[in-house]
Amino acid sequence: MKNLLLTGVALGLGLAFSGAANAQIKVGVAGPITGPNAAFGAQLKNGAEQAVADINAAGGINGQKVELVVGDDVCDPKQGVSVANKFAAEGVKMVIGHFCSGVSIPASQVYEEAGIVQISPASTNPTYTERGMWNTFRTCGRDDQQGLVAGTYLADNFKGKKVAIIHDKTPYGKGLADETQKTMNSKGLKEVVYEGINTGEKDYSALVSKLKQAGVDVVYFGGLHTEAGLIIRQMRDQGLNSPLMSGDGIVSAEFTSIAGPGAEGTLMTFAPDPRKNPNAKEVVEKFRAKNYEPEAYTLYSYAAAQVLAEAAKQAGSTDGQKVANVIKAGKPFKTVIGDLSFDKKGDITRPDYVVYVWKKGADGKIDYAGNEVGM
Repeated sequence: MKNLLLTGVALGLGLAFSGAANAQIKVGVAGPITGPNAAFGAQLKNGAEQAVADINAAGGINGQKVELVVGDDVCDPKQGVSVANKFAAEGVKMVIGHFCSGVSIPASQVYEEAGIVQISPASTNPTYTERGMWNTFRTCGRDDQQGLVAGTYLADNFKGKKVAIIHDKTPYGKGLADETQKTMNSKGLKEVVYEGINTGEKDYSALVSKLKQAGVDVVYFGGLHTEAGLIIRQMRDQGLNSPLMSGDGIVSAEFTSIAGPGAEGTLMTFAPDPRKNPNAKEVVEKFRAKNYEPEAYTLYSYAAAQVLAEAAKQAGSTDGQKVANVIKAGKPFKTVIGDLSFDKKGDITRPDYVVYVWKKGADGKIDYAGNEVGM
């Protein structure tokens, strides 16, 4: 009996200590880790991993280490909801993600019910933060802001020209294209073609023929880099040399590898390059030391982790509602992309978009970095 009691005490202590050892704060990062948009999933994952490593090196959150849990949604809404349910079941407290707006929107409802606060580094559809939910935030801007910049640029620089508006039928792609169209139309420039395509298609020859027949001078595309690259390649193959303009969905070096030489001259809206922010210098150097270029949304993901960590520290808790209340209080958070403060909806208060042109550099590579164009 004595031995049994000792065994029971030892077992109880063992469980207690293992519980303490495992009492880490679980933070999820979710995006397209696989599939055609895996380049963006890598940006979110790498940004979150480096941020968590740095947060843990500095002592963690409220004395607890952070454990990062990765979820692959393949930019598919159903898969995103599945990831969200898995996170909730595993006790994830906070989520960095998702990438696609069409995934962030339904996943956020699962998180709200589970008491999980969510910050997307990349979902720009206005609906994401317009539903009066307490738990949705983003470190990026919105499509109505981005569309305003793109539509104004087109109206000012292609006045009297023939413009085509193409979108990929997703909440992100169609939402951005429609906001661009709305601004462009309000400034007196009407499109000659308005067309939706299906994501995952490989043959856009019928679309290109339609664009050629309409004699378009510029093509605006709302969607991601895979389809944008294929459309450009097939436009050039058919002798259509009109430039393409798109949004932050093409911010990846993979865009040029798909589009080929025809990518040169592509116009794009995105925030001022976060890698150039003085606050990012040390972190950018860490990434480059690992032979990883922290392009596009990498630093937005890192910033999301910083906001969550600091809010949890200020709240003295990882309770989702308490963390969200701190974020919405309006005080700025110091991040690698600069000071961020949030409004009551969960949007950043300093949205900023500029227009870039993809150009060939001295090294022969086509890139947007450093190639901002005047409005």
